[in-house]
Amino acid sequence: MRRGKKAEDEATAAAAGDNDPDSATPPKKAKKTKEPEAPILYEDPPDKMTSKDGRDANMKITSWNVDGLRAWVKKKGLDWVREENPDVLCLQETKCAEKSLPADITSMPEYPFKYWAGSDDKEGYSGVAMLSKTEPIKVTYGIGKEEHDKEGRVITAEFSSFFLVTVYVPNSGRGLVRLDYRKTWDVDFRTYLSELDIQKPVVLCGDLNVAHQEIDLKNPKGNKKNAGFTAEEREGFSQLLEAGFVDSFRELYPEQTHAYSFWTYMMNARDKNVGWRLDYFVLSSSLLPALCDSKIRNQVRGSDHCPITLHIVV
Repeated sequence: MRRGKKAEDEATAAAAGDNDPDSATPPKKAKKTKEPEAPILYEDPPDKMTSKDGRDANMKITSWNVDGLRAWVKKKGLDWVREENPDVLCLQETKCAEKSLPADITSMPEYPFKYWAGSDDKEGYSGVAMLSKTEPIKVTYGIGKEEHDKEGRVITAEFSSFFLVTVYVPNSGRGLVRLDYRKTWDVDFRTYLSELDIQKPVVLCGDLNVAHQEIDLKNPKGNKKNAGFTAEEREGFSQLLEAGFVDSFRELYPEQTHAYSFWTYMMNARDKNVGWRLDYFVLSSSLLPALCDSKIRNQVRGSDHCPITLHIVV
């Protein structure tokens, strides 16, 4: 049914928001839409290849939480590794039993010395790996405590002048269900590293599952009761530093903001750079003069973490 002209005019005025002050229903003001904030991205600066005392870097170590080795290989993670070309590659959260490792990585000629650790009880859970161009003097698995060593979280390689430890630290879990266990782990792992440090300096790398300070994550206020940013976990990391170790990235870039190594897959977090710095190279303080650079390769995809790289003189 066709409406009359008057009805059409009234309908048009209502849709447009009639500004007549005598009209019975005042017009609704249109809500202003908030412009989304442009993400602030971290730009990994050029690599520094010289230590403070003028020596040239001669050891390059890369660490990467791959969030499932088989999927990471399919996403061409090894192409980037060949491009980066570290002397030692450390991987965490491999989620792969040794019998199921992809041939693409087990047959890599660039790294003739390969070491794997996985969970005893849960296949496809946790797991770490270390691939090296040169043969270590000795390689050990775990930290010597049965309660911690069933989940395949630690590999230690002894080289001539230092120990290299790669770790996937236990996550405190949703609802902090493993926080008490994590606190025990932090104490025992710190003791393990300190005992190594008595023998030789230590390079520790991996996913430490903690953002140490507020500068190390995008939303500190909203995460104080969440795994990875509880007071207990942060204190555990502080105690590690107090025991004679150094966060290499913060040593070189103490004020650098927006430098993260992990982003959830949800809510487009990576493109928005809503992240956490959970991956570290932690050094014995005696290695500080040998430190050249500590890199966050945040442009590299293939996991919910990005790789990190250390340049050092050994």
